[in-house]
Amino acid sequence: MAVASATVAAVGLSLVGSAGTAQASTTSAAPVVTRAALDPALVAGRGASVNFLEQEAENAATNGTLIGPDRTAYSLPAEASGRKAVKLTGGQYVEFTLPAAANAITVRYSIPDAPNGGGITAPLNVTVNGKNKQVMTLTSEFSWLYNQYPFSNDPTAGLLHEDWWITECACVPAFTDPKPVIATPFRPMHFYDEQRLLLGKTYKAGDKVRLTVPAGSNAAWTVIDLLDSELVGKPHVRLVASNVLAFGADPTGRRESADAFDRAIAFAKKWHLKVYVPPGVYQVNRHIIVDDVTIEGAGNWYTVIKGSEVALSEPAEDGSVHTGVGFYGRYAEDGGSSDVHLSGFTIQGDVSERIDTDQVNGIGGAMSDSTIDGLYIRHTKVGMWFDGPMDNIKVTNNIIVDQMADALNFRKGVTNSLVSNNFIRNTGDDGLAMWSDGVADANNVYDHNTVQTPSLANGIAIYGGTNNTVSNNLVADPIREGSGLHAGSRFGATAFDGYLKFTNNTVVRAGTYELNWNIGLGAIWIYALDKTIDADIQVTGDHYLDSTYNAIMMVSEWGVKDLVQIRGVKFKDLRIDGTGTSVLSGRVEGGASFENVDARNVGAVGINNCGSFHFTPAGSEFVVTDLGGNDGGGTTGPWMASWELPNTITCDDRPPVVVPPAPSAW
Repeated sequence: MAVASATVAAVGLSLVGSAGTAQASTTSAAPVVTRAALDPALVAGRGASVNFLEQEAENAATNGTLIGPDRTAYSLPAEASGRKAVKLTGGQYVEFTLPAAANAITVRYSIPDAPNGGGITAPLNVTVNGKNKQVMTLTSEFSWLYNQYPFSNDPTAGLLHEDWWITECACVPAFTDPKPVIATPFRPMHFYDEQRLLLGKTYKAGDKVRLTVPAGSNAAWTVIDLLDSELVGKPHVRLVASNVLAFGADPTGRRESADAFDRAIAFAKKWHLKVYVPPGVYQVNRHIIVDDVTIEGAGNWYTVIKGSEVALSEPAEDGSVHTGVGFYGRYAEDGGSSDVHLSGFTIQGDVSERIDTDQVNGIGGAMSDSTIDGLYIRHTKVGMWFDGPMDNIKVTNNIIVDQMADALNFRKGVTNSLVSNNFIRNTGDDGLAMWSDGVADANNVYDHNTVQTPSLANGIAIYGGTNNTVSNNLVADPIREGSGLHAGSRFGATAFDGYLKFTNNTVVRAGTYELNWNIGLGAIWIYALDKTIDADIQVTGDHYLDSTYNAIMMVSEWGVKDLVQIRGVKFKDLRIDGTGTSVLSGRVEGGASFENVDARNVGAVGINNCGSFHFTPAGSEFVVTDLGGNDGGGTTGPWMASWELPNTITCDDRPPVVVPPAPSAW
């Protein structure tokens, strides 16, 4: 969740990789299956277990042009999985060899915006073994944001906030004379989208799926990032159920079906039945309120509940100015909902702008003692946003992609809940968040999830709360103003209390550039802003791979640097393979302990210890405690050198970046 200003792109980032362009091979390529653009062996046992196999376009056969690697914000390769992709023009192709039997594919792509915003459409031909052509209609309607938070669809617009600091001019334009000229489009971002396609039959391993941009395409270029291939099973059928078709739902999507869903739910509750939604596309343009009900689809490839964002005649009580497709529990202040069970369908919106007061999320409200399983959620503002207090929800096996903001957020008193085995890609804010907004989120677990390419903010972020665990997750490629893992005393959250555990997570290509501060963050970022952080924070068993800047960042804001501290964080049994700068950047008063933290390919001094920038004769205000077993290092020697301890000032505010080699087996 990012509510600070969005900021600058490129200053100094040529140090972290330049955008290479090369004509790619036209020869047939054997399938290279990856997870988050890595050898799966490097992330074994971590992240979500999914039904599809990922192949990066840069590893496929193509006569297009490789773009990347590059991590410069506002560039196409920076937002691609693995920071590489393939650019095609008319007549060019990417061809993937199926690694296993498949009857369905997902393509992640980008095409240009319209000159004045709002997107264009363009065709992409799909053939298998040169036959059975299908045409995907690509769109940029739901991508291409510009400007400062909360962003704009208009590439020609002036600044949204002239009174904010702008790094490009090193000024606040409203108070600068003469007023600077800010070039447009200003800070383009959120370039990618994805589409699914059933191939109509099952193809075997070794068959060739070719994606071709037809000659004369109205898109000047088409970037292909990756292809996921999958063998989709038969539709799920529930014969004894409250079938929405019996109540007038239209599976062709031509007529509105929201009222039919309401009638089916009422009938199911009266007769103690489940609601069944057969294969089809159902138009629903408002919230479906759910309480004490089970709704099953035929599977998220078959049952699609699709709706448009609808302007309200006057703002709702919650501040919304639009409504749209979504399944909502009653709000907590209205008693909340319970015993809600949703599974096996897609929720697809058409949200193309970020309005934070709008409730245009796929799932919302409060749902206690409930389950959400096997959904596919796309093009809503937030995939799932829960406003507590509420207790005991299990969110499992879902796919959430192409969101304007978070994929999932537990806000305000969500307790005793589990988020597990979910796959998340291309969010416009945090992938997974817990926000203890005035009431603590407590006793929750985020486990075995995969979060890829959030274009803003963090992969997994915890804002305050009590006794929460983040374990066995895979986070890759956060783009700007965030990290892979984040613990923040921010946004009015309750203080961290009890414990917060980060356990056995893998974070790759994180440690991004903080565009307001003009410094690099860490693969894990602990930030004291509103309050001191002195809970039992344990970081154990994590792997931080190929961090753009630091592996670990602990920091406070300059304006509160003498008011807050971060104390007592424990790092143990970590593997750090590749940092552009340091293992640890300490920019706060307090301290942390380290035990069995092994590092290699470290680009700068192992510990960049600035403390709270008073540089006292006694040393830094940030104390590093060596509990033993901290081995390895990089260009400047051992990462934890004896001369650095416990609080030697080693403050190089912006050390040069040394790009590390690709991660490898430990």
